[in-house]
Amino acid sequence: MFPELNNLLNTSPDRAEQGKLTLLCAAETDGSFLVHHFLSFYLKANCKVCFVALIQSFSHYNIVGQKLGVSLTAARERGQLVFLEGLKSSVDVFFQAQEKTHPLHFLREANAGNLQPLYEFVQEALKPVDSGAAAWRCPVLLVDDLSVLLSLGVGAVAVLDFVHYCRATVCSELKGNLVALVHDNGDAEDQENDILLNGLSHQSHLVLRAEGLATGFCKDVHGQLRILWRASQPTAQRGRSLTFQYKIQDKSVTFFAKGMSPAIL
Repeated sequence: MFPELNNLLNTSPDRAEQGKLTLLCAAETDGSFLVHHFLSFYLKANCKVCFVALIQSFSHYNIVGQKLGVSLTAARERGQLVFLEGLKSSVDVFFQAQEKTHPLHFLREANAGNLQPLYEFVQEALKPVDSGAAAWRCPVLLVDDLSVLLSLGVGAVAVLDFVHYCRATVCSELKGNLVALVHDNGDAEDQENDILLNGLSHQSHLVLRAEGLATGFCKDVHGQLRILWRASQPTAQRGRSLTFQYKIQDKSVTFFAKGMSPAIL
């Protein structure tokens, strides 16, 4: 995780909030550093994590996690992390006979809109365990990223329904958290993407929007991050918005006020 980002959000692993939906949005830039932050954050917070990874392999996330001080391999072995490797699982669905209960079975359907098996996978992964097993702080669902479902032919309404059921189970029933990444491709004619983004924004407690610089590439400033606390937050934070620029380094991310990068002072 990135301590500077924790400071901006006024949080830490030992006092992580519960029952929250956090939307990560990437607009014309790579927002994966936010995914890696929250994955390592909740593992360090001793939470049970279900990670639906539709973009990269397990080894990729594990390598980055080790740089941030967590071992995904160890977390999976002790039962803290349930990892759905979308890339590998999709190959199995396409080229091997799979039960209709497979989380990604919708890939074989003519109408790719039935995400119920994926929801049931999440539900099973995060269901409360017997008291004799390891006691985790709270369940967390992390999805990287929901935009992939749109590109695979799933409608925005079906994805929003999936998030609604996951939120009802994870956030409301189990008092856990849900974190999901969505890409904003900037295409005004992409109605499905707009529906998904707008629907998730209205449901979210916190929105982190990573954006590319309007001036283009810069080796010392990689982008800017907009932080928005939605109306569902306490009065002190309700509707509050902050914007910072950032530079991604090997094991950390540095944040600074717009125009205040050390490289231009």
